Amino acid sequence: MRDLAEDREELGLGAGALGALMPMYLALCGAGHIRGCGPTMAKLFRGLPLLGAPFFEVFDLRRPSGLTDMAALCAHAGQRLYLAARDLPGTGFRGMAVPVSCGGGLLLNLSFGIGIMDAVRDHQLTDADFAATDLAVELLYVVEAKSAVMDELRDLNLRLQGAKIMAEEQALTDTLTGLRNRRALDLALDSVITGGVPFGLIHLDLDYFKAVNDTLGHAAGDHVLRAVAQILSAETRSNDLVARVGGDEFVILLPSLSDAGRLAQIAQRIISGLAQPILYNGQACRISASAGLTVSRAYAAPMADHMLRDADLALYAAKHAGRGCVRFAQPDAEGGGT
Repeated sequence: MRDLAEDREELGLGAGALGALMPMYLALCGAGHIRGCGPTMAKLFRGLPLLGAPFFEVFDLRRPSGLTDMAALCAHAGQRLYLAARDLPGTGFRGMAVPVSCGGGLLLNLSFGIGIMDAVRDHQLTDADFAATDLAVELLYVVEAKSAVMDELRDLNLRLQGAKIMAEEQALTDTLTGLRNRRALDLALDSVITGGVPFGLIHLDLDYFKAVNDTLGHAAGDHVLRAVAQILSAETRSNDLVARVGGDEFVILLPSLSDAGRLAQIAQRIISGLAQPILYNGQACRISASAGLTVSRAYAAPMADHMLRDADLALYAAKHAGRGCVRFAQPDAEGGGT
């Protein structure tokens, strides 16, 4: 009886030539036992008995169905086969069997088909595990390149998204103090009014701030403004909005707080905090603040511009009353201040 080695010699194949051409081949003898395999097939079954094992105990023929012996397999020589290895769950094969001139034996050449990427991942395969002419090698390169491009696109998208968020945040932030700016205040006011949320407004203006700039310079003034921002943030809730709307003017929006007495307490506490000396390069900067207050429940139909105007009028009433104090707006019947 001829063996596989004699068949290879007849074709002029060296010992490793068949394995190089078909790294996933299986050679079956006429009795259906595996008597040879390619290097990649051996790698898949490392540590598991393969050579000498009955083919139909190692593999299940999925399609065509009903192939359970060599006679049936030989009858389907040259046809496409779909197989699964019992000891390699999740790994499927496709291939074709051809007869060899040695007592009814068969030579099967197998591949992974569409499951190649899963097989490469699960079995740590490289291009060295495939024939040089196998399109699987090119497919691996294409998939790797695609994966690299997709990763880069995801990173770029995240960077662009981060840049967009940062730009939007900067557009709503006062760069000197880190507080919100007038645009952010307008958006927040529109939101609470549209949502029917009751709220209060405190309009603050610093007293004697110009004297700090004139005597100690603009750097001292900037330092004072940053200190003021810290005090305002410390004396308000996390969901309140504190905005710098002018050089030394601030507006505080307090959602869900429309009790005039509570609002006055907050404003007075802020004024007391701002009356404390602020040190700059060892020198005490002394300022105070005046505040104008209004609440949405004082209006039949709250409007942002009317309420801001009324809070502003109340602020100037506080300044005329001697500064460092609080005054409430007195909305008229049409929503304006008096």
